[in-house]
Amino acid sequence: MPVERAVITHAHGDHAHAGSARYLCSREGERVLSTRLGPGATIESVDFGEPVSIGGVRVSLHPAGHILGSAQVRVEHRGEVWVVSGDYKTEPDPTCTPFEPVRCHTFVTESTFGLPIYRWTPQREIFADIAAWWRANRDAGRASILFAYALGKAQRVLAGLLGAECGPIFTHGAVERLNRDYRRGGVPLPATGYAGSEPRGRDWAGSLIVAPPSAAGSSWLRKFAPFSTAFASGWMRIRGARRRRSLDRGFPLSDHVDWPSLLGAIDATGAGRVLVTHGYREPVVRWLLEHGVEAHAVASRWEGEPEGEPAGEEEAHEGTSAGGELETPEIE
Repeated sequence: MPVERAVITHAHGDHAHAGSARYLCSREGERVLSTRLGPGATIESVDFGEPVSIGGVRVSLHPAGHILGSAQVRVEHRGEVWVVSGDYKTEPDPTCTPFEPVRCHTFVTESTFGLPIYRWTPQREIFADIAAWWRANRDAGRASILFAYALGKAQRVLAGLLGAECGPIFTHGAVERLNRDYRRGGVPLPATGYAGSEPRGRDWAGSLIVAPPSAAGSSWLRKFAPFSTAFASGWMRIRGARRRRSLDRGFPLSDHVDWPSLLGAIDATGAGRVLVTHGYREPVVRWLLEHGVEAHAVASRWEGEPEGEPAGEEEAHEGTSAGGELETPEIE
């Protein structure tokens, strides 16, 4: 719902909507937010930790470590401090400012992966696995199609493959336009080419093509045959998730906290009251209550499906339609 002034945690589509009169975001995230909202959006940006006054309330943004420019929102009024986490992760990566614990009285936390089964493999091992899969496909004369959310995950994967390139890297238009924003923001990425600008009949064998999940099953993929497909997502931790998507490989790489990191982040805030939203709320609330923390579940627009993957989250993160190339702005 459009508002007069929207305070934005990050530029994913389930957290940033067009139509509001003014937007406040972190300076680090201004480029990607502008790309997502379009040139008509009025955006004010501030440095992390820089306070602004909104209606007599002191507001500041602090690093969330989710994607480039992602922020937690600290709100202070008459000595009472609340922090809204947005989406966050505590494992650092080179594509964004690392998560910063912020002390508060009330902490509003996401719980996307709020179950004990979610415990992430160290990212260096995931990147090594991706590189090994790519090399194996190259040696077999296949292209490697890696699905990753266009904003954040795609750039994190590319940064993680720096120095491990096994062949040329190409991207879907939805990824390439955001790569441009990351590079302008000083994030080091390997060289990539826009797949849509390559000549018809090109031999794609040995190439890595990074595309949003919405491109899976589209006619856009046919030109890369023969190819192997994979998806980089925390949902790949669940047995059957790869099979349901008809993927050859799944790499469990997430930009959200896993179970132990979620509990650690909550504890680091020192909050006496925790509001849990966006994901597996009830297990987190139950654990907190059993450990003496006041906790409540708060419903959100994006709810989980029985098999664990949240309805609409892929589309919300993408901002593109299936295939997407024809609707992607011209790549410079």
